[in-house]
Amino acid sequence: MLTRLPSPSREVVETRTLAVRGTAVSRRPDTIAGEEPMEIRAAGPGQEPVSIAVTMRTPGRDEELAVGFLCTEGLVGPGDVAGIELGDPGTVARPDNVITVRLARPLDPALVTSRNFAATASCGICGKASLDAVQTRCPILPAGSPVTRTTLLRLPVALRSAQPVFDATGGLHAAGLFDPSGDLLAVREDVGRHNALDKLVGAMLLDGRLPLHHAVLMVSGRVSFEIVQKAAMAGIPVTCAVSAPTDLAVEAADRLGMTLVGFLRGDGFNVYAHPERIELEV
Repeated sequence: MLTRLPSPSREVVETRTLAVRGTAVSRRPDTIAGEEPMEIRAAGPGQEPVSIAVTMRTPGRDEELAVGFLCTEGLVGPGDVAGIELGDPGTVARPDNVITVRLARPLDPALVTSRNFAATASCGICGKASLDAVQTRCPILPAGSPVTRTTLLRLPVALRSAQPVFDATGGLHAAGLFDPSGDLLAVREDVGRHNALDKLVGAMLLDGRLPLHHAVLMVSGRVSFEIVQKAAMAGIPVTCAVSAPTDLAVEAADRLGMTLVGFLRGDGFNVYAHPERIELEV
């Protein structure tokens, strides 16, 4: 088991705001979510670290974010992570804003280049090419375990009740992992929903729990292609969200064998791909 890095206490930041409520105006303290850039690097044995990506994130659980990002981009898998290092305090003001993941095997620089292209493409310029790339390196998801309608309907409340930083700030997304019975396994928060999912996947990889073939993912907000891609790379067969999916997310879920649920709120939901895993008992 790897030793986890200490998490910074910059998830929330104290500030002051001018509050307008009807005709009343007052200055008062407020708590807002932190946001800072983090550079993710990787290196194999005897190799110099290679910069993989820079992401804006909420500080905290940074080693999970770095490992999860590398996993969901297809660069690392179970057993590949040999160590995690902070940046050099002599060259960077905040060492935890630079994370280097040391691998137990060599890192192929050409693989880094191809993954960066796929990640850029997923922003919408050539999403179909990105989908083809993901399908090439991600096997079709197995059947997993069935999930009941009742279980799905409990997930939004369970996720919301496990968001302490959102309670303090009102400004973070969350990704929660559940078992087929609806019991919460883990939850992560971040200013970016994709970062929250990467932190979740990173935590599972570091704990030796990948692939997640018998898990259900619940995310706040909408479902983009990127969310489906990352969930599929972690082996998650069922992905749910409180809001809508994009068309490319639906196509990706259909091609990768993922059950995709949107608008999961109140007493209903929509199933956009592979409904066979959901038991629609009355």
